[in-house]
Amino acid sequence: MLNRMSLREMAEAVRARSVSPLELVVAHFAEIHRTRAQFHAFVELFEEEALKIAKTSELRGPLAGVPVTVKDSFDIAGKRTACGSRLRLDHRAAGDSTAVTRLRGAGAIILGKTACPEFLMNYDTESHLTPATRNPRDPALTAGGSSGGEAAAIAAFCSAGGIGSDGGGSIRLPAAFCGIAGLKPTPGRVSAAGHWPEIAHPGGLLGVAGPMARTVSDLRLLYEVVAGHDPLDPFSVPDPPEPPVEFPPTVVVLDQFTMTIEVRTALEQTALRCAEAGWRVESAPAEFLANAHELWQFLFIRVNAPLLRGYIRGRESECHWTGLELIGMVKDEPPPSAAELCRVLLERDRLRSRVCQWLEERNAVLLAPVCGRTAWALGGRSFDLLEAIQPLTFANLLGLPALALPAGIQFAAAPWRERLLLQAGEALEQRQEQGRDYTVA
Repeated sequence: MLNRMSLREMAEAVRARSVSPLELVVAHFAEIHRTRAQFHAFVELFEEEALKIAKTSELRGPLAGVPVTVKDSFDIAGKRTACGSRLRLDHRAAGDSTAVTRLRGAGAIILGKTACPEFLMNYDTESHLTPATRNPRDPALTAGGSSGGEAAAIAAFCSAGGIGSDGGGSIRLPAAFCGIAGLKPTPGRVSAAGHWPEIAHPGGLLGVAGPMARTVSDLRLLYEVVAGHDPLDPFSVPDPPEPPVEFPPTVVVLDQFTMTIEVRTALEQTALRCAEAGWRVESAPAEFLANAHELWQFLFIRVNAPLLRGYIRGRESECHWTGLELIGMVKDEPPPSAAELCRVLLERDRLRSRVCQWLEERNAVLLAPVCGRTAWALGGRSFDLLEAIQPLTFANLLGLPALALPAGIQFAAAPWRERLLLQAGEALEQRQEQGRDYTVA
């Protein structure tokens, strides 16, 4: 089946003229229509437009003719960016987000927009606009959030790859849960211009846009398309550093998080595979990321809560529980003061400097679980959510790039070290293809 080819294979087949863009688009929409009611990955389809482009356009570029999808938090000209909310049903984007512009410029064909929780403020994907997005690995389980629709569409072979966003693990958690790969880049590496909510201060380094695909090899191709300077992104730099890749890296295992047996086993098996490959493996120092999760909670939840309450004021009854859950955790907390914000930012910057220097000096990558548990059942949680997601948030707080793998683990590195992460991920991927399977479903 054409839609089960890798993204890279699709691009190569179109270039070789052994497959046409129209054949790829038709195959993907056949799968979408077959599974849409089962997984609820999509919020809007652009079938007529996609078929027209596939039939009539002269597509050029590294993704020529490849069908992709976009999380419904990125603008597409003339389309609604609802971000899972009834409050944005009347919105129409004036232009394309930079990520969409770059995907189209590379020849990709956009099939539709994928589902997300309201305001991207949840680790389950559900809203008043779409039922709960189900995990293609097991439809009784969550696909994760907030890029859950994107992860489910890719995992279900309804899309070759696409673009998501990550302010607290929103690319990496759904990717790991659904068994695909996802990259949270360094802030400014991939433009988030045209994303809603706007990725800027006061969140600062927390939020990024990044690619998602079934394999790390596919992820690299998408990354090369969407990465690059954009003056519309406040964190973008005109000439971003490209540090030389010294391979293999030192692998530093972060195992201090609360984890289920399944997650700990996946972490230990991945560390073992790294050691078998000849990489140096060691444990992180005690208190290496001291207070990182608490600092993230302050910036992501406490700072956002009064802003979001102001946005929805008077229309709270129209909101979905996924948009209200996290800010409800701090309903009794006063808005943060300027002094508190400055103190937290200073503590964050000091921690970031220490961690980045430590990683650079050792040419190290951090190996950690994506989440403290595997995908949970839909319909309610019986565990501490903030404790479970703790392995995700240090990368957002510190502005580190991080790569989630299907095994449910992630690599993180010093800023601008995406190529090192991708090479490490591809190396493990190749070992898996050779029969050394480290994946824990």
